[in-house]
Formats: sequence, C-alpha cells, structure tokens
Amino acid sequence: MSVADDDIGWLVTAAADGDKAAWQALVQRFSGLVWSITRAYHLSRADAADVSQTTWLRLAEHIDKLNNPERVGAWLATAARRECLQNIRANARTVPTEDMTRFEDPEGDDNPTEEEVLRAESEREDAHRAKVIWRTIARLPLRCRQLLRILMTSPPPSYAEVAAALDLPVGSIGPTRARCLQRLRQELAGCI
Repeated sequence: MSVADDDIGWLVTAAADGDKAAWQALVQRFSGLVWSITRAYHLSRADAADVSQTTWLRLAEHIDKLNNPERVGAWLATAARRECLQNIRANARTVPTEDMTRFEDPEGDDNPTEEEVLRAESEREDAHRAKVIWRTIARLPLRCRQLLRILMTSPPPSYAEVAAALDLPVGSIGPTRARCLQRLRQELAGCI
C-alpha cells in the first residue's frame, strides 16, 4: 500500500466522521474519474451531471460501510458505471423534445477588435483539432475509447481505479494503453 493509499483511506475515514474538508478533498481527487466514466457512456451533459451527483450521493450513503476505504476510487468507478447503466435504462423510453433556444441569435458586437478576431480564430482551430481527435477516438474499438477517456481525467486515476471502472486486470492497463495510443497515432497521421 502506498502513502497515497494511506492518505485516501484516512480521507474516507475522516469524511465518514463528518469532516467537510476531507469530503471536499475526496470530491476534488475523484470527480474527474467519476465524470469521465459518465461521459464514456455518451450521456448528455445533464444526464452525466445527474449520474455524477447520484454517484457521490451513493458514496455519502455508504461511506461508513466501506471495507477498504483506501480503494474508494474503485468503489466510485463501479458505482458510476452502475448509475450510468441505470440512467440509460431509465431514459430508453423517453422522447426528446425540440429545443428551439439553440437557434436564437445571441446579441453580439458587430465590430470585434483584432484581439477578439484572433482569439476566435484560435478557438476555432482548437475546436477543429479537438473535433478531429474525438472523431478519431470514436473510430477506435470500444475498449480503447473507454480507456483513453478515463486516463485523460485530471488528476489521473490510479490503475486500480481504471481497472475497476473498466473491469480489466490491473496488469493489462499499461499494455492496452500503449496499443490504443499507437492506434490513435496511426489514425491521426495526416489528419491534423
């Protein structure tokens, strides 16, 4: 067990005893992991936010019952996966409505400054680059897509947390990551 595991175990124990700072530290440490799992299931932003909040609620309800407090990341990953699946099942019968607010023209300045034009151009280029990368990631096999999304969270999750989130052996994460990144590089060659 590493020092970080001891710290995480202590945070869980302190949060279970009502320490607000410990709870906030847990949320800060693992919110990226929970969020990446929800987004890996292609939930809408609103559904992903709901699932994320529900996952944290489940932790609050069960925090004093965790057998291995130092493995709270794996527990959260599993809980987030289950909540995502439950959300997908619940929304399978909903019918989307038309949201006309998307087409409303926001008020803007008719004469942007040179700095605003350059910033907008840079943002467009960044958005295009990101779109190409995400489109390329979407063509990768499911396991690669899920793994890369989870590994891109900040702070990066431990391999134990990734293993729990994807139901993979810990020892296979590094080699799988290397193969997925190599495949992504090959797919991106010439695109960007």
